[in-house]
Amino acid sequence: MGRAFEYRKARIMARNSKNSKAFSKFSKEITMCVKASGPDPDTNSRLRTLIASAKSAGMPKDTIDRAIKKATDKDTSDYKELTYEGYGPFGIAIFVEAATDNNTRTVANVRSYFTKYGGTLGTSGSLSFLFTRKAVFTVKAKEGVDLEELELELIDFGVDELYHDEEEGTITAQGEPESYAQLQQYFEENGYEIVSAEFVRFANDTKEVTEEQRVTLDKLLDKFDEDDDVTAVYHNIKED
Repeated sequence: MGRAFEYRKARIMARNSKNSKAFSKFSKEITMCVKASGPDPDTNSRLRTLIASAKSAGMPKDTIDRAIKKATDKDTSDYKELTYEGYGPFGIAIFVEAATDNNTRTVANVRSYFTKYGGTLGTSGSLSFLFTRKAVFTVKAKEGVDLEELELELIDFGVDELYHDEEEGTITAQGEPESYAQLQQYFEENGYEIVSAEFVRFANDTKEVTEEQRVTLDKLLDKFDEDDDVTAVYHNIKED
């Protein structure tokens, strides 16, 4: 353990739009979660963490409640989580996550963005060796907590990285995707306030680009950000 800025780097390398785009993402995730496991957060553990994350992101309670209620409507669209992988210009690997009710529309848009900027959309799994997916929980640090003891305890719950942000007053724990449920249970049972709980893709290696190349790449990444179906975009551009 000890890669203190690994999570922050991953967040930099993940392009997530803010405010209305973030709220739209939460609404879709809530819809999928409610349809899969029901609208009661007391019995739907994944929904509990989504609600906590949405609140921490500033999503109003009535907006969250409306999303849950809407998800129970049989006429509400079913969203599917899909991923698209490809190479942008200059050999940069790009991993796109989406939640869509129309895969034909979404894949056509994603392909067009790659093509417009000199990239290519690859086949599913073609970039699996370049990114590692992790479950990441950020919680409010409790006063007097011994970080070394917490770190040792969390190893038994699947954590392989722990980061304390003193400025934000938070602790971020990172583990394998299958450790998600165990980590949620641990933090809830031990009285930690969950700020966010998500799955993040970490680039296993990064590639340097020139300032001129970065301008072109930013234009491509911005196109993904503007797409309502896209929920996150990861890349392996080396950050300064």
